[in-house]
Amino acid sequence: MMASVTVRSTDGSEVSVVELDSAIFGIEPNKAVMHQVVTAQLAARRSGTQSTKTRAEVRGGGAKPWRQKGTGRARHGSTRSPQWRGGGVALGPKPRSYVQRTPKKMIRLALYSALSDRATEEKIVVIDTWSFQNPRTKDAVAALSALGLAGRVLVVADRNDLNTWKSFANLPEVHVVSPGELNAYDVLVSDAVVFSRDTLPFPDSKNVEVAEFPIDSAVLTEEEGSSS
Repeated sequence: MMASVTVRSTDGSEVSVVELDSAIFGIEPNKAVMHQVVTAQLAARRSGTQSTKTRAEVRGGGAKPWRQKGTGRARHGSTRSPQWRGGGVALGPKPRSYVQRTPKKMIRLALYSALSDRATEEKIVVIDTWSFQNPRTKDAVAALSALGLAGRVLVVADRNDLNTWKSFANLPEVHVVSPGELNAYDVLVSDAVVFSRDTLPFPDSKNVEVAEFPIDSAVLTEEEGSSS
């Protein structure tokens, strides 16, 4: 059964009614998959550039500080060993990648689950079209006010609609993405998700492509074959 949403214009007036596809907006949200995908997405944002020097990388310390025996002090071979001030760091962090391997099917299921959750809470908004003649932040604020949207808003706009992108650019509470960038995290952290008729996702359309956030989205091969 498909849920219906009222299509509105930027001035808040009702234009028509559109049916939301149940395959995207009407499934039972899978919380475990959403958690795993969002965790992987946030982990991929980490730069992984932290680094400490080992005793081999710290400059100096080539000479033995004192002779091996007869001084009454502990034996040492270098002043750059970890227990010395100015020495290297033992077991310190090194540059690494935090990328997690996440199958495309799992990313898609997480996105559909997030959209279904927002549709259940009536936080999916569909407008006829963004009618910005010129990029103006004032017009964008007026449109959000007419639509009754407050808080964090996710706007899904066509990449070529430059007026829309520029109009919302100076609003910190509004995040604009293209249909191909739509992802579970941005949907879940938003108070409302705004689509236009052109960007409203349907099965097997370009509007539901898996978002290319920098995580390994290789599809399971042998694992999927064994599970099926």
